[in-house]
Amino acid sequence: MGGKASGLPGDVGAGSAAGSLGASVPAMATVFSTPDELLGAVGRDLGHSGWVTVDQARIDMFAEATGDHQWIHVDPERAAAGPFGTTVAHGYLTLALTNLLLPEIVRVEGISMGINYGVDRVRFPQPVPAGSRLRASATLTSAGELPGSTGVQTVITVTVEIEGQAKPACVVESISRFLR
Repeated sequence: MGGKASGLPGDVGAGSAAGSLGASVPAMATVFSTPDELLGAVGRDLGHSGWVTVDQARIDMFAEATGDHQWIHVDPERAAAGPFGTTVAHGYLTLALTNLLLPEIVRVEGISMGINYGVDRVRFPQPVPAGSRLRASATLTSAGELPGSTGVQTVITVTVEIEGQAKPACVVESISRFLR
């Protein structure tokens, strides 16, 4: 998770690292003043992020970081003749980008820290061609008190859409803990 009161992992705001990574910051995140406010907001649509471009350079950097150099990701010439007609982003790159996009959508204040606790369900319904623009939308699926009243655990369903496409690139149930 980000800094002391960041609210979610990779917390970014206007003028931060998001701009340097190609994300456009939306007008306003949904802000909860305390973790307790999450308990009464289950089912709430939290909004969407700005757009981020997934270009070949980003795909190549992810391949270097993970060692996944499969040709459908890193060989534009071979991929042009492949099943997608171009290189495509790794599914896990698309998933990792939720760490960039989710803090643009929701922020929890009044916490000592926020923790990525994991994910329940992840699906990649459609590949992301190189050069695509993505954004995320989110819904607060569940929220519950942690044992000992130490904070609140949430499940936020994040849907990553590809600009101009009907099917999403990724749908993930992201679990976070917001500690008092």
